[in-house]
Amino acid sequence: MVVGVGPGPFTGLRVGMVTAAALADGLGLPVHGVCSLDAIAADATAEPPAGPLLVATDARRREVYWAAYDPLGRRTEGPHVSAPAEAAQRAAALGAVAAAGDMAAAVGLPALPQQSPSPAGLVAVAAPALRAGTAPAPLEPLYLRRPDAMPPGERKKVSA
Repeated sequence: MVVGVGPGPFTGLRVGMVTAAALADGLGLPVHGVCSLDAIAADATAEPPAGPLLVATDARRREVYWAAYDPLGRRTEGPHVSAPAEAAQRAAALGAVAAAGDMAAAVGLPALPQQSPSPAGLVAVAAPALRAGTAPAPLEPLYLRRPDAMPPGERKKVSA
């Protein structure tokens, strides 16, 4: 079994990963975690673009999660979280010719149709490990930011 591990929002990743882990456990199957940006790149490079590719997805807070890939879908940089303008500058420096993902248009490159990870993309990324029978690493969400939630501080005293 294969599941996307992000980058993505905290709750969405946790729910998806726990669901996959529970299903895999019930079926007695191992579960392989895959970077979601890698899965989008695998779909986008099924017919290789003429040059490097950038994958950008919505990170909210006016930012994007992004990574760069060669025409064969191998990650060359990232994943990162930054403003779309910063991702666009890096894409230009890397010579990216196209972008995929739901925020592809925000980085100023021609947008490919792949917007989110597909089951085929997830499996394509995990295929070498699946074919080799390699035991999967423990599922770990790929967070690129610190969590918003913070443990409560010490309670303030209202009396002496």
